[in-house]
Amino acid sequence: MAKKSVKGKVQQAAAPLPAGYVELLEDLKRRIREARVRAALSVNRELVLLYWYIGREILKRQKQEGWGAKVIDRLARDLRREFPDMKGLSRANLFYMRAFAEAYPDEQFVQQLAGQLPWWHNVVIFTKIKDPALREWYIRACIEHGWSRAVLIAQIETRLHERQGKAVTNFERTLPASTSELARDILKDPYNFDFLGLHDKAVERDLERALLQHLRDFMLELGTGFAFVGSQYHLEVGGEDFYIDLLFYHLKLRCFVVIDLKMREFRPEDAGKMNFYLSAVDDLLRHPEDRPSIGLILCKTKNRLVVEYSLRDMNKPIGTASYQLTRTLPADLQESLPSVEELEAELGKVEDENKVGSKKNSEAFGYGE
Repeated sequence: MAKKSVKGKVQQAAAPLPAGYVELLEDLKRRIREARVRAALSVNRELVLLYWYIGREILKRQKQEGWGAKVIDRLARDLRREFPDMKGLSRANLFYMRAFAEAYPDEQFVQQLAGQLPWWHNVVIFTKIKDPALREWYIRACIEHGWSRAVLIAQIETRLHERQGKAVTNFERTLPASTSELARDILKDPYNFDFLGLHDKAVERDLERALLQHLRDFMLELGTGFAFVGSQYHLEVGGEDFYIDLLFYHLKLRCFVVIDLKMREFRPEDAGKMNFYLSAVDDLLRHPEDRPSIGLILCKTKNRLVVEYSLRDMNKPIGTASYQLTRTLPADLQESLPSVEELEAELGKVEDENKVGSKKNSEAFGYGE
């Protein structure tokens, strides 16, 4: 009897689904996921707006009634006593709320843009960036790419806004208008490879090996949308073997991205080599629905005019950018650092002082002559 019952259950499970069931199920799952995302965004937006309102009121009372820090201390204690389960009502966070309201006086801006980011993403942006236009740039970029807070901090510290879209390219002439701008924006100049720890005497193979060992960091520096295909990717053309340093596929552009690494200055012949690689990839790997492949020549240094001349008559979309193996210091900080001569002089003084100190210690303990 038990066997018959199990058999009946199996038959029931294997019964054909009614017409349209699978489509309905997928549609409902999609709607549920979207509703959950909207609900989470709505909760986040309301919290950010609440913090902005609290900050605005504190700011207003300080200006009109001369409130000081002690009043904010009292306010934090009273709010936490009333809402013990609610995080974010500390004295320090109330000061962040005040700074938030001061940074963004327009409530509509907070509702439409800042409210789409988690609170601590907002704190990173308005505390690290003072220019309103740059704040908005990073907010929009963060919304578009879904950066974590750690990634956001890294992008700000490496000044992404100064590097994105700055590679020298021929995209406007070789790509359709609808994709040339997007293709240009996925490239940077310079790329920051300070996570590799390489020295200046490293060769191209060292650079490639280091990038593969730090693939996650490399992908982060490349940006959103890059999918790794392979390194030293083999192509056979006319019975001869050729190897691409790094091959990626960009999910948004729907095209292959060929990267050629150079541990030296850009040379005109590099553009010809890349043009050859792109022709081969388009013929051998490109799917009919893929867009034309894009090439990126990453070199240690480049002469912009030489690059522009080299790419002018190429018929394949190619970009050229440089990279930094160590992060450069801001100019104002560089000026405040001592020169080599000053460091040597100071080290000399320290050595002399150490000798004198050693002699005195020896005499004090009876070791002197």
